[in-house]
Amino acid sequence: MKSLLAEFIGTFWLVLGGCGAAVISAGFPELGIGFLGVAIAFGLTVLTMVYAVGYISGAHFNPAVTVGLFVSGLFDGKRVIPYIVSQVLGGLLAASVLYIIASGKAGFELGNFAANGYGEHSPGGYSMLSALVAESLLTCMFVLVIVGSIHRKAPKGFAGIAIGLTLTLIHLVAIPITNTSVNPARSTSQAFFVGGWALEQLWLFWLAPIGGAIIAGLIYRYMTTEDHVPEV
Repeated sequence: MKSLLAEFIGTFWLVLGGCGAAVISAGFPELGIGFLGVAIAFGLTVLTMVYAVGYISGAHFNPAVTVGLFVSGLFDGKRVIPYIVSQVLGGLLAASVLYIIASGKAGFELGNFAANGYGEHSPGGYSMLSALVAESLLTCMFVLVIVGSIHRKAPKGFAGIAIGLTLTLIHLVAIPITNTSVNPARSTSQAFFVGGWALEQLWLFWLAPIGGAIIAGLIYRYMTTEDHVPEV
C-alpha cells in the first residue's frame, strides 16, 4: 500500500505541475514560459518525485513505464495492474484540483485543458500517424533512459536528473505534435474533463506509449546479458 500511495502522489504531482503549467501559466504571455516552460515543468515534477518517493515505489508515475519495467524483467507482474490503477487515480485527482483552480478565474473556458490530440486537435496540426510514431518512439527512448539510469553500473544518485531531463527533452519535441503524452495516466486525466474528441482519441495515447515501452523493455533484455538490477 505504501508503494501504491507513492505512485498516486507522484502521478498527482506530475499532472498538477506539468498540466498546471500548461493550463494556467502558459496562458499568460507576460510570464513568457511558453512550450519551454511547460517542458521544464514536466521534467521537474518527475525529477523531484524520484527523489521524494522513488525509494518507496521505484517512481514510475506512468503506466507505460510500469509495463516497460515489467517487460524488462525489473518489475513483478502481479503489481502492474495495482500500479496503473494508482497512477490513473492520482492523475484524475490532480486534474480535478486543476479544474477547480483554473475555473476560479472570471471568464474561464475549458478549451483543450492540456489534453492530448492529433489531427485538428494537434497543436501543430500533425496527423494520427505522426502522433503514433512520435509517442511510440519517444516513450521507447524514455524507458530506455530509465532502465539504463537505474542499472547497478550507472552512476549512483543521478537517475532522477537523467529521467527528468529526458522528459523535458521529450516535451520540447512533442508538444507541437500531440501536446506530449508518453503517459497514459496523464492523458486520461485531462481527457476525462474535456470529453468528446479527447476521449475518442485517447486510445492512441494508451496504445503508442505502452507499445513503445514494450519495445524498450525487449531491447533492454537483449542488450543486458548480466544480472538485472533489483526490482523497482
